[in-house]
Amino acid sequence: MQLVLFYIFAAVLLFAAVMVISSRNPVHSAMFLVLAFFNSAALWLLAEAEFLGVALVLVYVGAVMVLFLFVVMMLDINAVVLREGFARYLPVGLAVAVVMVLEMVLVVGADQIDALVRDVPPVAEPAVNNIAAIGGVLYTEYLYPFEIAAVVLLVAIIAATMLTHRRRADSKKQNAGKQVRTRKADRLRIVKMPAAGGNKE
Repeated sequence: MQLVLFYIFAAVLLFAAVMVISSRNPVHSAMFLVLAFFNSAALWLLAEAEFLGVALVLVYVGAVMVLFLFVVMMLDINAVVLREGFARYLPVGLAVAVVMVLEMVLVVGADQIDALVRDVPPVAEPAVNNIAAIGGVLYTEYLYPFEIAAVVLLVAIIAATMLTHRRRADSKKQNAGKQVRTRKADRLRIVKMPAAGGNKE
């Protein structure tokens, strides 16, 4: 049953990954990326890596994808200009894709290669589950890199927002210095006009 589920989730994951890079609408690509994340999380759960599966859903689907959608909606993307160089860079992209697939095959099949070369002793079951092990290492040995990564992501969010609104004519922004230097004469104008007369009989 697990093998059947693995093939189902893997097939949907491959379909979603292809649609991410082939869809013409950026919002549709982001939605297919959400589908790819969910299926990747299901594969992690099948591999008994619960922490990675839950983190993939909470962090990437819940936070990173929201950021992607905000950036896509704020950017004024000209799809025609982006497609002009697609055919020119297609051979380079295919070469990079082939190299990545070969590397993934080597990584996934490393155990089988080691088994063919020498006898590999069986791996003992860990004393604690993988969530406790990852949490113990993440918040002790890798605490500072973890915090630095959070700061880098925050800076990236602020930089992306500033870059999108830097040169747009229709964007509205405030000038704090101009607001502080304002005077009463710039904001208030007293107009003298005759009083309106009442009803005369």
